Amino acid sequence: MELALQYLVSGLSQGSLYALVALGLVLVYRANRILNFAHGEVTTASAFVAFALMAAGQPWYLAFGAAVLFGAVISVLFYFAIIIPAQRRQATHLGQIALTLGFGLVLQGLVLGLGDTEPQTFPFPLSETRVYRLGGVVISQLTLGAFLAGVIGCSLCYLLVQKTRFGLAMQATSENLPAAQTLGIPTRRVLAFSWGLSSALGVVAGLFLAAALLIDPFFMLDPFFKGFTAAILGGLNSLPGAMVGGLLLGAAEALAGGFVSVAFKNSLAFLIIIAVLLLRPEGLLGKQFIERV
Repeated sequence: MELALQYLVSGLSQGSLYALVALGLVLVYRANRILNFAHGEVTTASAFVAFALMAAGQPWYLAFGAAVLFGAVISVLFYFAIIIPAQRRQATHLGQIALTLGFGLVLQGLVLGLGDTEPQTFPFPLSETRVYRLGGVVISQLTLGAFLAGVIGCSLCYLLVQKTRFGLAMQATSENLPAAQTLGIPTRRVLAFSWGLSSALGVVAGLFLAAALLIDPFFMLDPFFKGFTAAILGGLNSLPGAMVGGLLLGAAEALAGGFVSVAFKNSLAFLIIIAVLLLRPEGLLGKQFIERV
């Protein structure tokens, strides 16, 4: 029983980071009906910004803040410089998704060209070796910090979208763009904010993941896929679904890896995608999207 609780605690901590990644994907999808395949590369590039600043002697809090800001800014710039002109030229949703993929490849090339391709230890203020005991469960500082960061980030994002005037504007823009424009809502700014917030959430998750893993130009490939799986599991148009999906996936992975095998743990996300698409394509908490014309 204690072993299962230990796996569950580790899984929920990892799952909270998956939830942050999933939230970022859901925010952009709700706003533009676009799957942002540059999400992982934006996070990777931002993590390397933090790594470079700390290597230059800057304090961690300044480096982390700069990384979050960098990720948000380049995503907003991508939206204004690439997505808006593409939409004006009547680009299809598939074409816009291809643009995000291209943007991700450009960022990946820049990181490969300017960064170190060898895996390196990412300096972090929380320790993996300093642990706390809660009954029979052992939890490290980093694991606890990752869980709290995920829960706080998800909660603040949900409160922003559901409980503020700007959040209502985001919902209105997502539901019916022409009607929101008619009502005087600054839809371009709202959509740009969605892109920036999406990347900021991803960068927060990426900084914790870089500390738990080793940082290299490809360290976010697997977490991005897990976040994508969590978004599908919970529902691509549901913020609570992204949170629930991330936590469920993290817990399921940890339990499967502990009691079955690590190989099955790595296959679980793919199996979940197949099962959800076959049984409930809109996700656990998602709703079928109906295009308004």
